[in-house]
Amino acid sequence: MRIQVTGRMEDRFGEVLDQKALDFLVALDGEFATRRVQVLDTRRARRARYAEGQLPGFLPETRAIREDPSWRVAPPAPGLLDRRVEITGPTDRKMTVNALNSGAKVWLADFEDATSPTWHNIVTGQLNLIDAIDRRIDFTAPSGKRYALGEETATIVVRPRGWHLAEKHIVVDGRPISASLVDFGLYFYHCAQRLIDAGRGPYFYLPKLESHLEARLWNDVFRFAQNYVGIPRGTIRATTLIETITAAFEMEEILYELREHSAGLNAGRWDYIFSVIKNFGNRDDFVLPDRAAVTMTVPFMRAYTESLVRTCHRRGAHAIGGMAAFIPSKEPAANRAALEKVRADKEREAGDGFDGSWVAHPGLVPVCRAAFDAVLGEWPNQVDRRREEVTVTADDLLAVDRTPGQVTYHGVRNNVAVALRYLDAWLAGTGAVAIFDLMEDAATAEIARCQIWQWIHHGTPLAGGGYVTADLVRSMMDEELAALRQDRSPADDDRLARAAGIFVDDALGEELPAFFTTDAYARHLAGPASPVS
Repeated sequence: MRIQVTGRMEDRFGEVLDQKALDFLVALDGEFATRRVQVLDTRRARRARYAEGQLPGFLPETRAIREDPSWRVAPPAPGLLDRRVEITGPTDRKMTVNALNSGAKVWLADFEDATSPTWHNIVTGQLNLIDAIDRRIDFTAPSGKRYALGEETATIVVRPRGWHLAEKHIVVDGRPISASLVDFGLYFYHCAQRLIDAGRGPYFYLPKLESHLEARLWNDVFRFAQNYVGIPRGTIRATTLIETITAAFEMEEILYELREHSAGLNAGRWDYIFSVIKNFGNRDDFVLPDRAAVTMTVPFMRAYTESLVRTCHRRGAHAIGGMAAFIPSKEPAANRAALEKVRADKEREAGDGFDGSWVAHPGLVPVCRAAFDAVLGEWPNQVDRRREEVTVTADDLLAVDRTPGQVTYHGVRNNVAVALRYLDAWLAGTGAVAIFDLMEDAATAEIARCQIWQWIHHGTPLAGGGYVTADLVRSMMDEELAALRQDRSPADDDRLARAAGIFVDDALGEELPAFFTTDAYARHLAGPASPVS
């Protein structure tokens, strides 16, 4: 047999991993595995050029696409016309019910940054989606409270894992299959016709694309999949996250490659900052201040979002804003302050022309909705608002050195504290984690460890005196680990040590790894058991 499932088979896993679905994965792998490897080789070569001093720019070879005013993306698909509030979160059973009932227009069902990719999480997530579409999902909390679907539910849009990740529990001809193709393939095979019958369709969010050629690869996957199961081309719709600095220079081209399947672009703010640091972290003119200071209004982030809205609306596509990571607090003053920040952020996005935006918690849905209701009224979107007055240059997108703010002791300490807490939760099987009143996912840990690496690499001065050094960071890490151990049982010590080891490897080494998730997954999550205990 060409395909083998090496992960443990639990209750109902056979419903997802039946032979016809596995045959579809083999077909996807046979058609696209080589091209995926080529994509990853191209990424590595590009990053090496940046390390040598080259900077990205708009591609001369695709100028004709950018300058051609005639082409448009496909019109909105059923359930995607009005996207003023989108909620994101993992595909565990409780989140599935709560997100679909949240009042948001769209639920981003996330197999990527908000999911720790344990075998259990990946397969049960697929089961939960099937059950949700069939309206036979419910959840009973330990308290006895029962959760069930309401009459009106959000449109499901699935985010598969990125091209850089593999699924080591499914092997084809002895090698792990692409995690992107697993997440896409299992959901599409089992749910596409179910969704069509329910008046919707198979919709996706595409993460961490770095070029239009990667968008072309996804478009070819969509064409192949639709032909395989016998549904019309264009039934699939995909929103692309513009969350890498290289993709920001190819937004027009990405829409063009996906135009028969495109549902727009999204401003993936946290991964975007991570991408800037990862690609240019060795340059002293790209050193960023504390993460909290890198807001959406700093010049290089402002240029990115303004360009995104103009590009989308020029092509008839939705522009979706970034994440509001705040979560409601039990402390009234802190809660008021957080809600005010979210309100201001969403009002800015609505005013800038975005057609909707993300929240991470159901409690923020009304705040986001009110901000967009005030601008949209009864209109489902503002795609007709072209933003033709916007002009963004390559220098604008790369103006990182114009970011105000400082690197502070508190900012360094916060990065260490958040990264350790997130990695500990990720190893335990949780990918979306409430830390210090923010909902954090893998992008958070990526920014935190990359900033630490960057600051150490450049000997960055601290506000108030001193410098960021490896010794300083190690001392902070030891103190944070000691504090965490006070609140944990001895059984957690091994997992905390593993979290610290990942942080050291990915933040304090000589080189900066592209992603913490690739090696950490292979070393800690890819065994037959689910989470590290």
